[in-house]
Amino acid sequence: MDQSEQVSKARGQVGQTQKAGKSAEPPVAAPTEEGAREQPATSLSDILLRAERAYAAYKEAQKDVAQAYRESELEAARVYAETEKQARNARDASIRQALKLRDEAIEKAVKARDEAIAQAEQAYKSAREQAEKAFRDNELKTQNAYDEGVRQALKTYEGVLARAEEKRAETIEQAWNVYTKSTG
Repeated sequence: MDQSEQVSKARGQVGQTQKAGKSAEPPVAAPTEEGAREQPATSLSDILLRAERAYAAYKEAQKDVAQAYRESELEAARVYAETEKQARNARDASIRQALKLRDEAIEKAVKARDEAIAQAEQAYKSAREQAEKAFRDNELKTQNAYDEGVRQALKTYEGVLARAEEKRAETIEQAWNVYTKSTG
C-alpha cells in the first residue's frame, strides 16, 4: 500500500469517526438562556471529542505511514539484495566465461606449440637425413676419387715400370750388342 492510499484511508477513518461522533451525541434541546450557557460547554465537549477522535485517527495514520515506511525500507532492502545477487551472478558468470576463454586460449597455444615442435622435429629429422645422405654421397665420391686416384697411380706406376723394363731390356741388349761386337 503506498503513502497516498494510506492518507486516503486515514481521512476516511477520520470522517467515519466524526460521523460516528455526531450520531452518538445526545439530541440537544433548543437553546434557552441556561441552555445557552451549557451549549458552548456541550459544543466544547463535542469539539474535544472530535479532537480526540481526530488525534486517534492521526496517530493511526502515523502508524500506517510508519508501517508503509518500514515496508518500503524492507522492499528497498529486498530489491537491493536481489540486485546484488543478480550482479554477483553476472560477475561470477563473467569470471567463468573469462576462465573458459583463458583455458581455451591456453589449450590452443599448447596445441600450436606442440605442432610447432613436431614440425621443428620433422624439419630437424629431414635436415639430419639430408646431411647424412650428403655425407654418404660425399664419402662415396671421395672414395671413388681415391679409388680412381689409386687406379691412375697404379696404371701410371705400371706404365712407368713397363717403360723402365723396356728401357732396361733395350739397354741390356745394346750392352750385349756392344759387348758381343767388341769380343767378337
